[in-house]
Amino acid sequence: MTLSPADRPGPVRPCLTELRLSAFAGHRGTGFGLGPVTVLAGGSGRGKTTALRAYEALARLGGGAEVAEVFPDAGACVPDRARPDAQRRRGFRIGCTADGPEGPVRLDVAVQAEPELRVVGERLTAGGLVLLETALRDPSRRTVQAAWHTAGSAPVTRAPLPDDLLGTALLPLRVAGKTDGQRRVLAAAEQMVVALRSVFACDPRPSRMRAPVPMGSGRLLGGCDNLADVLWRTSVECGRRHALLVDALRAGCPGPVADVLAEPLGDGTVRALLDRGDGFRTALRRLGDGELRYLALALVLLTGPGVLDVDAAGEVPAAMQTLTVLADGFDRSLDPRQRRELLRLAGRMGVSGHIRVVAAVSDASWITGADGAREDGAEGDEAEGNGVDGTAGVTVVHLKP
Repeated sequence: MTLSPADRPGPVRPCLTELRLSAFAGHRGTGFGLGPVTVLAGGSGRGKTTALRAYEALARLGGGAEVAEVFPDAGACVPDRARPDAQRRRGFRIGCTADGPEGPVRLDVAVQAEPELRVVGERLTAGGLVLLETALRDPSRRTVQAAWHTAGSAPVTRAPLPDDLLGTALLPLRVAGKTDGQRRVLAAAEQMVVALRSVFACDPRPSRMRAPVPMGSGRLLGGCDNLADVLWRTSVECGRRHALLVDALRAGCPGPVADVLAEPLGDGTVRALLDRGDGFRTALRRLGDGELRYLALALVLLTGPGVLDVDAAGEVPAAMQTLTVLADGFDRSLDPRQRRELLRLAGRMGVSGHIRVVAAVSDASWITGADGAREDGAEGDEAEGNGVDGTAGVTVVHLKP
């Protein structure tokens, strides 16, 4: 990868700063900024999970996944009441902005869901200049016509690209980088791909975390089913972060907590326990759903791509990457103390720039309504508040019905 020097206008580590749902499921013309910690708030049916799904879809496309794999039920992504055109075509549009050394880079994607699933349009822009644009010219062919900025003997280069992959992710393999224009295209595409790649969609499932699990699974799954095995690994590999996890458990779990342990059982499985400090240990199967979700989310926030099941850009140094955690139902089953402690931990981890969080909650009053926090704008706009100590700058987005 050939990212620009650190003296360019954007941050050193590429990250998404905006998500756009132009026409996606129940969203039309929805767009909002993304900060180090962004909380999507709203009751059932407001589209919080849908927004997280769109973010994850862009991340997977950026990692090179085929559109059919990313959208197995593409028809559900078509906006409500969308009417087909004369050729019976319907689809959806999503996009994002990634900031980094190249400054803000914008990506917009149009997907045809019916009658055939395919990427029918894509535009990558930076500084008001269109760097890549694709369009479906011949529906009988499984390609789109692409044109990318060259600024050499010809202003653009034209070539067909497959209609089942994101063109931006293919550019590093197609653009030679011989002209200043080509190098600009490469840098912008690489920034976007790096910003998208390291995403961990997380929704811990306590019912699957209580039983012993096989050892050696390696990375934490999105449902945190293999929590005990990952605890076994992290307690051995990183004593400092394990100590921070224990501190977080003391702050959010009832009763004394001296340590959290992973105990091999001799049959190839491992179980997790809380050490209460008096010779008594509590097995995870005895903990409530809130305690288990709190433990799992704290572990996620304190680890990284090497521990979590994410598709990180291996060719880019870790110091130039930002992990984004997508946490659906962030406050589900948590008591007020636990959700405050988790948000405080997310805020602390976000300060370094190595981790960002996009979380969904049903009610954000506990964030913006306490300790003098203020809420700017009407419903549907962004608001920043510091209702929880240590979380100043948390962005709260209230989604419209």
